[in-house]
Amino acid sequence: MDSLTQFVLGAAVSTACLGKTLGPRKAALVGGLLGTLPDLDVFIPFDDPIDSFVYHRGWSHSIFVHALATPVIGEGLRLLFKKLRDHRWLAWATVFLCLSTHAIIDAMTVYGTRLFWPLYPDPVGVGSIFIIDPLYTLPLLIVVVWALCKKNWSSRLRSWVTGALVFSTAYLGVGVVLQRHVESQARQIFQDEGVPSNEIFAIAAPFNILVWKVIGLGEDRYDNLYYSLLDGAGPPEIYVHPRHPELIACLQDSNSFRKLDWFSRGFFRTDLVGNKVVMSDLRMGLTPGYAFRFAIGELDGDGVKPIAPQRHAGLGRIEAGDWDWFLARLQGKPGTREAEVNDQYNGQSQTAGQCGKAGAAAG
Repeated sequence: MDSLTQFVLGAAVSTACLGKTLGPRKAALVGGLLGTLPDLDVFIPFDDPIDSFVYHRGWSHSIFVHALATPVIGEGLRLLFKKLRDHRWLAWATVFLCLSTHAIIDAMTVYGTRLFWPLYPDPVGVGSIFIIDPLYTLPLLIVVVWALCKKNWSSRLRSWVTGALVFSTAYLGVGVVLQRHVESQARQIFQDEGVPSNEIFAIAAPFNILVWKVIGLGEDRYDNLYYSLLDGAGPPEIYVHPRHPELIACLQDSNSFRKLDWFSRGFFRTDLVGNKVVMSDLRMGLTPGYAFRFAIGELDGDGVKPIAPQRHAGLGRIEAGDWDWFLARLQGKPGTREAEVNDQYNGQSQTAGQCGKAGAAAG
């Protein structure tokens, strides 16, 4: 989730736990700092842009690491605040909850987090909430601002903080239930439309859980279905796009391809941009402006060969007409994404190139 959400979630949790002991203002500040602590892994240097992408939200987001760090940080809080000297278990519980809730809500996004590292090294990414969702964040923000403005604890503040935490947690649960419902509906829609899909994945659209993007993954194509919970009768909004597997036939032994394939869980496409083979994670962003795209190969006279990975420019852009389309879909009105139409599958290969020799700098 975004940094503001992580801060206010940690602050709300800490206020609920320590507000009576430390006072709401100090409790909120402590929790806000703890709630942002796992994201300090962005300052860890990595060898290349792909490593920075796939290993962010790594060990620092593991609940097992949080359990090990809890006594250290908890004892530090007890030394810092005299009022916590006689409340060791309360301080420890607060630390663990602030750290672990950060990781858990990150795991609810499609980017995911390595929540159970090292026992389970793969990222957990549910995709039932977008990285920014005002309906989740605003109740927490309101009670945290209130807590920061109050010096003394009150039963009224306690009730509001508890209510905000219950609401935000329930909102996450509703998102998971809706995601399962949308995937079930999408599977039937794809079947009725004769769309071949090996895998189906529903992802919450930006800022809400009313509109969903469902990816139906095939071998050489993928289908985007946009589904609104308010949709009435009418044809489904489906777009089919190429994956161009021929472009990565020569790159499947490269470290760059293996990492991106693992992290994206196979939900990727490749394109020839100029002479560069660019691999995009289909789960993040709207076609064709995917948020994470990497050049991992190059086409020359000898064919396709791996290169040192490069983050591709022009990422995550909003296409013309997207806001009007999005607002219409939020209301359950039919719409057409022109960017999807312009990118649709034409059934033709981009290249039939041979495999060239790998360069010395290939990732």
